[in-house]
Amino acid sequence: MDMNEKITNYLNGVFAPYAEVKSVAELKADLLADLQERFRELKAEGKDGETAFALTIDSIGDIEQTVREVANLSRSLERQVLINFSASNLPKSDFAGVTAHQGNFKGSALRSSDFSNADLTGSSFAGSDVREADFDGANLTDCNLSGIDLRDASFNKAILVRTNFSASGLDGAKFRGVTLTDVKLTSTDLRKIIFENCIFDGVDFKYSDLRGLRLDGQTFIGVKFDETALNEVTFKGATLKNVSFRSAYMSRKKAICCDGATMDKLTYAVLKGMGADLSKVTVI
Repeated sequence: MDMNEKITNYLNGVFAPYAEVKSVAELKADLLADLQERFRELKAEGKDGETAFALTIDSIGDIEQTVREVANLSRSLERQVLINFSASNLPKSDFAGVTAHQGNFKGSALRSSDFSNADLTGSSFAGSDVREADFDGANLTDCNLSGIDLRDASFNKAILVRTNFSASGLDGAKFRGVTLTDVKLTSTDLRKIIFENCIFDGVDFKYSDLRGLRLDGQTFIGVKFDETALNEVTFKGATLKNVSFRSAYMSRKKAICCDGATMDKLTYAVLKGMGADLSKVTVI
């Protein structure tokens, strides 16, 4: 076996676990050419074949670690969605775990698709059918989900920061264990939505219909319920701080229930002025 073949066999062994990764194959071809050139240089300096081979291999250091890191990076990048999916017919598609920053899913049929644990930062779904979609654990920071059909979609433990759901169909949508930060839920019918164990921080519900909604045991900080319909909404055991109810509608016969809630003095004063029964509220 000549030394060039020996070098090739050595690299084949190192790269064997990553044969399916395109960028690693390209690295292998480049490295082979470099090693063969280094071997020729050492031979030209008078080194015998075995010594030149050993020095050639030593010159590349811990190549197995390098190849492993390149392969891991390549596999991660290959999972990223780089295609424009606008106006696509993709019901029941598997996007679980993908990275699609500023992805374009506008006007697409995505019913029952799986986006669980995907990073969809900055993506837009405007005009799409996303009924029954799974967004559990997904990063939806700065996403536009306004004006679309999200009935029965799931957002359990999703990352919701500046996410826009305004004017969307959310009947049956589920939000469990979620912190909603500066999220927009304006001009939306929320009567059949499910919120459980959520923290609402800076959320805007302006002009929305919340009648009969159960918000028990949850936390509201800097939330706006301005000009919303609040008949029979329950905040039992909830925490409310700096919450605005400007021009919110609530009839005295179907007032909100705040039994066991904790709230700051300003929120207390506002609700008291609206005629809410606050006899079982703790003021902080």
